Amino acid sequence: MVFSLFSIYRYWSRRSIVQTPDGISTNKAIERKKSNIPNYSFISTSKGLITVELYKDGCPDIVEKFIDFSQKGHFKGMKFTRVIKNFVIHGSKVDRPEATEDWTSTEKHSIQLDTSLKHEVFMLGTSKVKHEGGGFDLFITTAPIPDLNDKINVFGRIIEGEDVMQEIKKVDTDDHYRPKTPVQINEVTLKHKS
Repeated sequence: MVFSLFSIYRYWSRRSIVQTPDGISTNKAIERKKSNIPNYSFISTSKGLITVELYKDGCPDIVEKFIDFSQKGHFKGMKFTRVIKNFVIHGSKVDRPEATEDWTSTEKHSIQLDTSLKHEVFMLGTSKVKHEGGGFDLFITTAPIPDLNDKINVFGRIIEGEDVMQEIKKVDTDDHYRPKTPVQINEVTLKHKS
């Protein structure tokens, strides 16, 4: 029995260093794949350019999905459907009021704020809720918001373009936080660390 367990362990541990067809071990192939993932996203909006550092190590699956959607042009023309001052900016291809409706109660703004990285200002995330049709929406925090952890997967941080975010944050909205003048994403491009 002991020999059997050892054999199984040895098989699986050696399996992780199996050679791929091009002669590279699978560990190195995984590392190469990770290094091929872009580090930055440039989001061109109708108000200006935003640079986002992507958390490819912390959220690889979501970053890969974001990159896939970016390369397919999913975000081109996406409108910011909700702008909730000192809270979040929500971009989506579908106007879904329920995506932000239950987050806007006044007590949520006055809670004690956590200072962990996920809760900082200008973090980029997407909803944890599965979308019909496989969509991908974007949320940008405009204040530290610890109570959104169970609703948003944070996968990046805005490192340039805070002034653009301030401009978007100031747009006039109706009673349902919809911008009176459309604000949208024109294009998303990706770049590796140089």
